[in-house]
Amino acid sequence: MNNTPVISFEFFPPKTAEGMTKLHAAREQLAQLRPKFFSVTFGAGGSTRDRTLETVLEIKARGTEAAPHLSCISSTRDEILAILTQYREQGIRHLVALRGDHPSGEVAASDFHYANELVEFIRKETGDWFEIEVAAYPEFHPESPSARADLEAFKRKANAGANAAITQYFYNADAYFRFMDECTAMGISIPVVPGVMPIYNFAQLSRFSAVCGAEIPRWLRLRLQDYGEDLPSLRSFGLDVVTELCDRLLQGGAPGLHFYTLNQAGTISTICQRLGL
Repeated sequence: MNNTPVISFEFFPPKTAEGMTKLHAAREQLAQLRPKFFSVTFGAGGSTRDRTLETVLEIKARGTEAAPHLSCISSTRDEILAILTQYREQGIRHLVALRGDHPSGEVAASDFHYANELVEFIRKETGDWFEIEVAAYPEFHPESPSARADLEAFKRKANAGANAAITQYFYNADAYFRFMDECTAMGISIPVVPGVMPIYNFAQLSRFSAVCGAEIPRWLRLRLQDYGEDLPSLRSFGLDVVTELCDRLLQGGAPGLHFYTLNQAGTISTICQRLGL
């Protein structure tokens, strides 16, 4: 049995030539860590569809498996099927299937309301062609009415045919371990890989967390605030915090780590080196 942790990395499609150059450099550096795959995000309502595909094909051409995100909100079945067909034609076999967010200021027609419906549709139309990752929320989805409802929503995604899950980021390892215990109690057996967000900038992290519902523990928030504009010290402290978090997760049985890179590689490479990955 191979107990080596699986690692993977998330990128977003660059908007500029400079951004693409930065992404290429990050990809080359992180590829040395031999990840299982690189995932590439898909903008609200499919707003980055073409750039997502372009980025995925660029990664795939350089020898690493690429997994495009696919969000179903504001999409019809025909639109999703066209995307799936395009991915199959390009030999892509890995997807991250998400509900996604509504485009700002827009309410478009949609044949899908939840991610489990998207997973069911993918399985119906493509069988076992795709390995499907879905999202999980150890601190629970910000729109969920209760913790139980959120777990039941996750179970529907697993039952619909998801192969594995990637969590929203968090900084409290106990939240992940409790979530896994609750999944086991509910008969959910798919692997759940912790999502990891390195700490680069406190203001940026606060904005992300406010939107996605990830908690920044009070002790961590206050320490980060203390650094003010001293970004080198903040990042050094954040590096220690995130490395310790990852080590505890792996020691506690997490099957791997999925890093939200923000198209940067240096800090993540250091974390992985410290962990012996």
